[in-house]
Amino acid sequence: MKQVFSDMQPLLRDLRRALHRIPELGLAEVKTAALIRQTLDEWGIAWQECLPTGTAVYFEGDSAYPVIAFRADIDGLSVQEPEGAFSSCHIGQMHACGHDGHTAMLLGLAWYLKEHPEERKGGVLLLFQPAEEGPGGAKMMVETGILEQYHVSYIIGCHIFPDVPQGKIAARSGAMMARNGEVSVSIQGKSCHGAMPQLGNDAVLAAGAVITGLHTIISRNLCPTDGAVLTFGTVHGGSACNVIADHVQLEGTMRAFSDEAYEIMTKRIPEAAQGIAAGYGCHAEVEFRHMYRVVDNDPYLTDCLKEIAADRFQTAQQYMLAEDFSLFQQARPGLFFFLGAGNPEKGFTAPLHSNLFDFDEAILPLGVETFVSLLKKIQQQPIA
Repeated sequence: MKQVFSDMQPLLRDLRRALHRIPELGLAEVKTAALIRQTLDEWGIAWQECLPTGTAVYFEGDSAYPVIAFRADIDGLSVQEPEGAFSSCHIGQMHACGHDGHTAMLLGLAWYLKEHPEERKGGVLLLFQPAEEGPGGAKMMVETGILEQYHVSYIIGCHIFPDVPQGKIAARSGAMMARNGEVSVSIQGKSCHGAMPQLGNDAVLAAGAVITGLHTIISRNLCPTDGAVLTFGTVHGGSACNVIADHVQLEGTMRAFSDEAYEIMTKRIPEAAQGIAAGYGCHAEVEFRHMYRVVDNDPYLTDCLKEIAADRFQTAQQYMLAEDFSLFQQARPGLFFFLGAGNPEKGFTAPLHSNLFDFDEAILPLGVETFVSLLKKIQQQPIA
């Protein structure tokens, strides 16, 4: 790692810890946005509001070269953190997904670009995005027209990732993370005494059959090589052990690595649920809440990352996790990569969204260096 980036570690560490103490949920990141904007003000870097808690920074460049956008998510999670040296001061909220690190790295990139204007040829747009964990701040930012305003050609994002060894950079061309949505299935039956089941229509029995039947969509309606998941995490129904339930509510998540597989699932789930429920004398209604799209990395940008990361690069496996960076990729070619944080020797092994999640802050300068190297690589050539 170049000395200039290593020298940034105290700055990045202090920024990360200040952010870590004030985690806030999506679209309520008031203190976080204030800290970001105050820091930029102190450095003499101009910014603009992009959503009430979203912030954009633009560094102007030669219009002959592509404009590159970099994004960091800024929100926290509803997780209670154990007490620690710089733990959350907001009860029941925690930066358990590394967004404090992402924001610190993007602030570090802002500082570096101000101090080293020679490192860029074209324009650079930095986006501090709210609400990645929900309801999807990326889509909201795209809808502001910020990408069109600054004629963005490509967008780049990064996620600190404990599954990847510390010091490594991981990504893959094409689908890397899943499209996701939520599904609700409401099953309506007819109640009666549990000792006289012939007089009713058992919604619990129908629900069991619906759950079992819907899982065959994965094995029988999708190609065996398609990656997809359907999971029902909650089942609510019934009022007493000796009463046939007249209503059961199922709530689940669905994920796939392609739009085609996802759309087959959305077509087949209502058909199968209604047909199966009808066989038990019940009625089923299905509702979908479509969320994020497939994180689909641009091949050219992935090749750029491979080249600049060199022996630090490893091919990422596909994950059924979802990420709203994908909604930026619906608007522009994009690259999303993992910054390795796994370090068993130092005890950094807890998964994302765990209340024990943490990482070695020594990785933060590597994130900034990777951003700068990508910027220089992509802006080597003028726009064709």
